Parts: sequence; structure tokens; C-alpha cells
Amino acid sequence: MASECSSEAIRSLVARIAHLADEGTVDDYVQLYAEDAVWEMKGAGPTVAIAPQIVEGRRAIADSARRRRADGIAGPGSATRHVSSCVSIAFDSEDSARVQSVWQFFVDTTTAPRLSGIGTYRDVFQKVDGQWLLARRSITTG
Repeated sequence: MASECSSEAIRSLVARIAHLADEGTVDDYVQLYAEDAVWEMKGAGPTVAIAPQIVEGRRAIADSARRRRADGIAGPGSATRHVSSCVSIAFDSEDSARVQSVWQFFVDTTTAPRLSGIGTYRDVFQKVDGQWLLARRSITTG
């Protein structure tokens, strides 16, 4: 159904989202999301600094990312790192894919790195104007 190029583009996008969450600008980060994207964290555990929430739309996702950065939870200068792995992709069509991956979140990365949280991303990617974008991210811990 979908080409190997699409699979690699999506795998690269999963990684780029993690890189920009840690090191990039919020504007660059949210450009990887569809305009009407949904970012959802269910049942955050005690090791995760973010309360369960649902954020809808690129603008709201940007605002949420700015709050996490202002609170020192993530982003440049926070000594944190997102690691994504075990990416599996199921194409629903040429323009839509369901992706599941494992995330790990490290803190104190400049002094004594330690794992703070782990879980699963369940994502939906959509091709918009020829470009793959994240349309929905559902985050679970554990």
C-alpha cells in the first residue's frame, strides 16, 4: 500500500519530534503537527511531571509546549531528553498511518542521567499537501 519512503519519512518524523521537543524552537516543533492535531496524555504516573490532559489544535499544542518549557519540564536548558524506539507502522491508506512506539524520558542529562518515565506513543500520521504530519498522539505511561 505505502512505500518504504513513507515508512522512513514517518520514522524520521517520530525522531524529529523528539529532537525538537528537547532542543528546537516551539514553532519548529509544532510545524510537525497537523493544524487540528490532538495531543493526549492519559493517566500520567508519579514519575511523569505532566498531569493527564488533552490538547487540541496546533496553537494549543504550542501553548502547552511553552508552559512545559517555562516550568523547566522539557526543552532547551532543562537537561531532559526524549528517546523514541520500537517504531511500528500500519498504513490505513496512502495518506494515513497508525504508528506505535516506545518512549523514554531522561532527566539530569548533564550531570547524572536517569530514566524518569517510560511509555507508549500511539500516533496517527496524515499526509497533508504531500507532507506527513502528526495528527494525533496518545501517550500512556508504564
